[in-house]
Amino acid sequence: MSTKKATSALISVFHKDGLEPIVKKFQELGITIYSTGGTEKFIRDLGIEVIPVEEVTSYPSILGGRVKTLHPKVFGGILNRQDNESDVAQLEEFEIPQLDIVIVDLYPFEKTVASGASEQDIIEKIDIGGISLIRAAAKNYKDVLCVSSMEDYSEFLTVISRDNGSTTLEDRKQFAAKSFNVSSHYDTAIFNYFNKDHAIASLKISELNGKVLRYGENPHQRGFFFGDFEAMFSKLHGKELSYNNLLDVDAAVLLMNEFRKDAPTFAILKHNNACGLATRDSIHQAYVDALAGDPVSAFGGILISNVEIDAATANEIHKLFCEVVIAPSYADDALEILKGKKNRIILIQNETDLPETIVRTCLNGLLVQDKDHKTDTVPDLKYVTEKEPSKAELEDLIFASKLCKHTKSNTIVLAKNKQLCASGTGQTSRVDALNQAIHKAKSFNFDLEGAVMASDAFFPFPDCVEISHKNGISSVIQPGGSIKDQLSIDYCNENGVAMVMTGTRHFKH
Repeated sequence: MSTKKATSALISVFHKDGLEPIVKKFQELGITIYSTGGTEKFIRDLGIEVIPVEEVTSYPSILGGRVKTLHPKVFGGILNRQDNESDVAQLEEFEIPQLDIVIVDLYPFEKTVASGASEQDIIEKIDIGGISLIRAAAKNYKDVLCVSSMEDYSEFLTVISRDNGSTTLEDRKQFAAKSFNVSSHYDTAIFNYFNKDHAIASLKISELNGKVLRYGENPHQRGFFFGDFEAMFSKLHGKELSYNNLLDVDAAVLLMNEFRKDAPTFAILKHNNACGLATRDSIHQAYVDALAGDPVSAFGGILISNVEIDAATANEIHKLFCEVVIAPSYADDALEILKGKKNRIILIQNETDLPETIVRTCLNGLLVQDKDHKTDTVPDLKYVTEKEPSKAELEDLIFASKLCKHTKSNTIVLAKNKQLCASGTGQTSRVDALNQAIHKAKSFNFDLEGAVMASDAFFPFPDCVEISHKNGISSVIQPGGSIKDQLSIDYCNENGVAMVMTGTRHFKH
């Protein structure tokens, strides 16, 4: 293991938080410090000696600070190979100081983009000198230790204090890996900003926040989550979320986004599909009626509300074993009730942007598509039958369509009075999906007279409208687009069923 004692360091950082203990440790260890601009002033204000980079390069900071460290005397000090006689001789010949430690961070490009800043401000936050220093120092890890983020200050301070300023090759290689993680993520963010319109068919994904899960979909599979869960949720109680929990939470959030501005709405999901959904005047009644949709499947489910959960609702929820409860907020007494089960996961959903694309592995590559942001609305509807839906039926049709969009294909959704009666999910035949939904609704004593039916894709034959009509369905919503649409329209006209078409298919595989 190659141990190397540091005698010099270059520090040039945007964020000064946490830097003071490191600078004081360098002073204690007798490490010569070189620095630039604001960092140099910060160090000098601490009463610690620091050499301006300009004294080394004989060049001032120019172009409004765009060029400070881009100079052979800086990069020579970083990139030289200490075991190469020619490199060492050239350092002496050109009076280049050896730099053993480089502490550099990058301009906050992503935060500047997220702030809505002007394009000019964003461009100015594309770091040139910093990224070059990081890459150079990380490349030459055999001789140089690179600290590329304030997140690593504490670990670095431990390393440098362990043996009076000496570091091992293993230390330096580990910090090099961290540095290339930072630099690759930074470049990815910049590329994605310039390629917002996807003119270049290239996929670059980078997530710095990774978490090891207990396991994957099954205990024999490894599982990881890459993302900023804490930005999206405040976890108030319960055990750690599993791989399957996270998938169900994702499905719940996407479904409830359809009802964010609606009256109090409650959904219960199991295996990514809703088994209960209702919109009511109170969240308590919405939960009670959502549970009635399938009280059996609700066991161990994921619960989500679009409004604050009160004590009355919490008391009802507490009777059910459920994995996760999600809401924008909780009344204090409701929260205490829900905390009555130690493993129950309680989340507050925060306002945050979600990815605009869906990525999944496929064969030896990846499939990427835009999210389905289309929500069917009344103005979208094409009235194709002699009988038109009533106002109440129109509300139920839109309700059912929103749910249908978030249910695995092939799917049929039956709804009445803004309540899910039943759905047929993930069937290879649309008729099977319908029969499954009807059987399930009847098993929970739903009266389907006057209910509505939603389908995620068109009917190639009139069999579905015939079966639904014979079971009391009065109105149907579907995309249309089959060459045999007229067969279904004719059946509806002959039997007094209203049908509307959206023109939009909502497959979900």
